[in-house]
Amino acid sequence: MPRQRPSPADAPPPFTVAIVGRPNVGKSTLFNRLTGKRAAIVHDRPGVTRDRKEGLGRLAGLNFRVFDTAGLEDAAEDTLEGRMKRLTLKAVADADVALLLIDARAGITPLDEHFADLLRRQKTPVVLVANKCESKEALAGLYDAYRLGLGEPIDISAEHGQGLEGLYHAIAGYAPPEAYDAEADDAIDETAAETAPEAASSGDAAARRPLTIAIIGRPNVGKSTLINRLLGEDRQLTGPEPGITRDAIAIDFSFGGRRLRLVDTAGVRKRPNITDAVEKISVGETFEALKMADVAVVVVDAVQGLDKQDLTLARTAAEEGRAVVVALNKWDLVANRDERLAEIKRRLAESFAQVRGVRVITLSAATGLRVDQLVAAACEVAAVWSKKIATSALNRWLEATMAHHPPPLSIHKQRIKLRYMTQVKARPPTFLIFSTRPGDLPDAYMRYLVNELRDAFGLDGVPIRLNLKKPKNPFVDETTGKPLKPKQPKKVKERFKRAGR
Repeated sequence: MPRQRPSPADAPPPFTVAIVGRPNVGKSTLFNRLTGKRAAIVHDRPGVTRDRKEGLGRLAGLNFRVFDTAGLEDAAEDTLEGRMKRLTLKAVADADVALLLIDARAGITPLDEHFADLLRRQKTPVVLVANKCESKEALAGLYDAYRLGLGEPIDISAEHGQGLEGLYHAIAGYAPPEAYDAEADDAIDETAAETAPEAASSGDAAARRPLTIAIIGRPNVGKSTLINRLLGEDRQLTGPEPGITRDAIAIDFSFGGRRLRLVDTAGVRKRPNITDAVEKISVGETFEALKMADVAVVVVDAVQGLDKQDLTLARTAAEEGRAVVVALNKWDLVANRDERLAEIKRRLAESFAQVRGVRVITLSAATGLRVDQLVAAACEVAAVWSKKIATSALNRWLEATMAHHPPPLSIHKQRIKLRYMTQVKARPPTFLIFSTRPGDLPDAYMRYLVNELRDAFGLDGVPIRLNLKKPKNPFVDETTGKPLKPKQPKKVKERFKRAGR
């Protein structure tokens, strides 16, 4: 199936701004300020940001797409810093205007001068921005910035939100008319609120939003390489070094006419091995991305086999209610493929039995082997994850299932009756059964019901939530547990009242 970037109808604002500069000048802080959310990791350590992170920014009605980039460093091309520099310059080339950020308190450094000269040779216009100007200590660095030859510097404080008006005036001249349309946007919003049907159903909203696929796994299993292969470009930073990715990077694209959002995440090691502060933040972002995803693709190094940490990540995804697909990467390097695949499927059946029938895709992100099948499998399991089953069909199934294998006796030697069943929600499929003694039904019988439910309605590869509830007794007060007094008809009450009783 063909892959392509989003169509113009689905595209973000037509104006793009890239934030560049040497490490630790406040690029991620400014990115968070412009997007209005803490989307990028901010830390005192230089060089925390490595990949290009995208977000939607807004300044006084000017809507734009903003790139947070890695810190520019003068390094050889074959090093990690050199690859980061190449991706940053690519982000500059893709932008309509670049913001060269400097630290006014530290003053102009030789690295600032080097990269100012480098950016002057690019086709993208550059705006010089002096950050950390909230105190008088920054005045010397602000005046010194004129010698970079990029015009008058814009003094701001990204951390405190100061100077954004000057930043707006500096970039507004590069924006096309359609990017700055605040009054029209407000009028459209008001008209939509007045004319939209009262039941703007959540189902329609869910259908319009892209399918979010979180790519998770241990470090150095090929998650970023897989993202690049799907996109058809070197979008994410890759290399032999483990733990390159730190931020959770969301990227929109289309597959077979369907809108998708891929989320590249940091590799997750075992909890006792995570001691670095930045790694802890990165792992936290991974689990936050997992909570917001629809499908979790657990990428496994097929050469090493299924590790205990891979199973832990799959269980975490299932506990969060996400649909799960297992991607066996580096399949081109596996020698005994039939044995390895059988071993992995056996271990999944034994150690991940709570989500039976998980789709396993063997692929190679480096060569492109069966990469398209992975996206197709994610779309298929997402359809199962969103499946809704009619109540009548569920109750017919429940009756037939109990006839084949009745519920056991309770601890009080009384028969447990399952009276009625319904699906209360999808994404993931969640069902409610009304039972006379919900607390006495054994876990083994609950697992039996879940497995039979999978077989009957094709719910493989997704977590199923099955809850029990005791039906309400109309003759008992639920708060006190005491029998309710029978209500007298209104005519009887009036007759007794007239008789003085």
